[in-house]
Amino acid sequence: MGFPVGYTELLFPKLLLHILSLLGLIRKLISSILRFMGLQDFLEPDIAWPERSTRMPEFESVSALLIREILPVVKFRELVDPPESCAVCLSEFEENDEIRRLANCRHIFHRGCLDRWMGYDQRTCPLCRTHFIPEDMQGVFNEILWAASGIPEFHSHLPAL
Repeated sequence: MGFPVGYTELLFPKLLLHILSLLGLIRKLISSILRFMGLQDFLEPDIAWPERSTRMPEFESVSALLIREILPVVKFRELVDPPESCAVCLSEFEENDEIRRLANCRHIFHRGCLDRWMGYDQRTCPLCRTHFIPEDMQGVFNEILWAASGIPEFHSHLPAL
């Protein structure tokens, strides 16, 4: 058993199908004319898909900004006995690459790789999970974070730097 031959004609008469096809053709023609005239701003997309971004998040935490200020940036050629590749992107280092060396564990990464990692509010080495900020600097770092938060009742009782 199958569908009867004229099944589509039962739901949509041929005249209605032809009218819909003609309207689609007219829409494409008007769209092409507007694009040709440089008026594509009047066109609306059929489906508004959200744009996927590979950029770092728009919001940057204060801690990530402070850590970036603390961690030095050097050229790869200035390092002595460095590893061959970045553990984040797995790409080999090149002579002019900007590198960040972590103070605690001494691991090195491309500046962009580590900055992207910090942009997601990570505060530890991607390789060994050692904290970016050395233990002896952690107190001062936390005080600066509280002061930067703009919440006076939290940092008013802390000693001045």
